Amino acid sequence: MRPVDLAREHGLSTQAIRNYEDAGILPAAERTVTGYRTYTPLHAQALRAFLALVPGHGHQTATSIMQAVNRGATEDALRLIDESHGQLLDDRRTLQAVEAALGDLAPVPQERGETFIGPLSRRLGLRPATLRKWENAGLVRPRRDPQTGYRIYSAADVRNVRLAHQLRRGGYLLEQIAPLIAQVRSAGGVAPLESTLRDWQARLSARGRAMLKGAADLDAYLRAREPY
Repeated sequence: MRPVDLAREHGLSTQAIRNYEDAGILPAAERTVTGYRTYTPLHAQALRAFLALVPGHGHQTATSIMQAVNRGATEDALRLIDESHGQLLDDRRTLQAVEAALGDLAPVPQERGETFIGPLSRRLGLRPATLRKWENAGLVRPRRDPQTGYRIYSAADVRNVRLAHQLRRGGYLLEQIAPLIAQVRSAGGVAPLESTLRDWQARLSARGRAMLKGAADLDAYLRAREPY
């Protein structure tokens, strides 16, 4: 089997096939007397396994998994897969925490203009040290006045402080609040988050399904490698 035969099935270039072999994703190919690479059905199965692993685990982890299998370190490969599944579980728990936190939120008033840390802390009944702690945790990102170095909170910053204040009163920890605020920030507010969360859930589900597909193709490759 030539490199082009492997490449054609997946719409890849022959150079990509050679690169995958050089990276250890594919087992080493045999060479003809003239130096040309020759591949076998085992290489085809390895390529299918790698390409199936990428959507669920990412290119770097999929590469590490295949490298481990090809050097005979199957246990290392399985550990990498377990770690990747653990990350997916953590991401699902984060999403659940965000959804629960959003359900606890009261309407946040529309903010206008900018303010400094003193007036903001007095308005919300918070200590300035608390706001600085929340800034260090990534909940809020006030800019600095170039002349004085004072923190300047935009309307969006004030909104995020109010959200964090509500959630802290509700018993949420800073590490639970931070992903929510990040979602609010990237979505441009609370209102668009419903569609964002649906998309987040869909992407997690797609990763889970892709991991199942990758596991099936990797298992087929592992079986193909077993001596008869």
